[in-house]
Amino acid sequence: MDKQAGNILIVDDDQAVLYTAKLILKQHFTHVQTEGSPSQITTHLQKQPYDVLLLDMNFASGKTSGEEGLYWIKQVRELTPKVQIIVTTAYGDIELAVKAMKEGAVDFLTKPWEKEKLVATVASVCQLSHSKGEVEKLKKQQQALSYDLDSTFSDIVSESEAMRPVFETIEKVAQTDANVLILGENGTGKELVARAIHRASLRSVQPFIKVDLGTISETLFEAELFGHSKGAFTGAVEAQAGRFEVASGGTLFLDEIGNLSPALQAKLLTAIQSKEVIRVGTNQPIPVDIRLLSATNQPIYALSEGNAPQFRQDLLYRINTVEVSIPSLRERPEDIPLLVNHYLQVYGKKYHKQFDSLRSLVISALQRYAWPGNVRELQHAVERAVIMSNSTSLEASDLLVDSQRKKALSPTTNSLNMDEVEKRAIQEAIRKHQGNLSKAAEELGLGRSTLYRKMKKYGV
Repeated sequence: MDKQAGNILIVDDDQAVLYTAKLILKQHFTHVQTEGSPSQITTHLQKQPYDVLLLDMNFASGKTSGEEGLYWIKQVRELTPKVQIIVTTAYGDIELAVKAMKEGAVDFLTKPWEKEKLVATVASVCQLSHSKGEVEKLKKQQQALSYDLDSTFSDIVSESEAMRPVFETIEKVAQTDANVLILGENGTGKELVARAIHRASLRSVQPFIKVDLGTISETLFEAELFGHSKGAFTGAVEAQAGRFEVASGGTLFLDEIGNLSPALQAKLLTAIQSKEVIRVGTNQPIPVDIRLLSATNQPIYALSEGNAPQFRQDLLYRINTVEVSIPSLRERPEDIPLLVNHYLQVYGKKYHKQFDSLRSLVISALQRYAWPGNVRELQHAVERAVIMSNSTSLEASDLLVDSQRKKALSPTTNSLNMDEVEKRAIQEAIRKHQGNLSKAAEELGLGRSTLYRKMKKYGV
């Protein structure tokens, strides 16, 4: 018979009880230790971690009040909160059991106990101890991960006027529970804004859970977001909480929300409105308490217009109590030197290299480039340059690949290539009308469906 992993400490002044309990439990658990004197409890707990403490409630001769047991429960809780306590006594008493539970015990056994009851109780509490340990480990990992993510690029690097409204909105909205919709092109820093809102919120010590909706298939959407029961579908070998449950009490960040199909939008809307989820394979609603942040690079207002909208207006109204629109990097070229120097420090430290400040000619070349991938593209360009460079002084050619270099270093960025001309015209029209594709299409003399097709063609 395989033994359950468990470190059990039994404390009782009755040697017969200790002998019997150890004889029974050592058949089922990997380590069982006995102790006849409660004064030695702290010594045992300091030597090694225990999963379960089986503690008698009375030690002095003739005592039946359980006061000694209550005293030692308090001591153990202060010394090592991780160990789970089962109390035992020959004088079964509901009031005493309630007192023991209030002090921190998790279960209660009346002597003489049945063998099966003893084993089952210890096994259950041992599993509880392991589960709490896993939860604590996951919390620490989450905290460490959040710290790493936030500390690596903790500040949104900018001194431009274009970013001032973003900072002002973050400051105003952070400590509310308002739903926030973050708009911006790929690579502008939508997740950074979401994390900045969470860090400044009243939920900052709770989880920040990110979900990239663009990577979740329709078939797994409900299981991923709402959870599932064991056996709910092929591969569901155990019950699992969804992202809504995991984020409860904290912040749920739904990235690429504009990519959701109408059917999935309806399911998401229901969960947001009802503030509860139902795991796949069950019919039991589970209440959730989340602060919702959403982001998209799609023209979401245009997608919600027309006779056959691709994005539900009622969902749009739900997710954008407050809206944050992040300007592209080409709209704030004055931030490029700040960003380059920031990433030079970050990656210089990471790869153990040092670099001189960039010359003004290099900065000018970088500012002439359009950076279609925005800050993320600049970040990757700096990291690549740091890795590949053998010099302490970087040139524009180190930071820009060939096609980029020619455009940036050219005395003029005008191009007679028809595709380039058309792409720039589309970008200017969309920028002019602040993402309203109907107005942009009208100015360009195109149908909206034609505009969508050309945007896809040019990666706009």
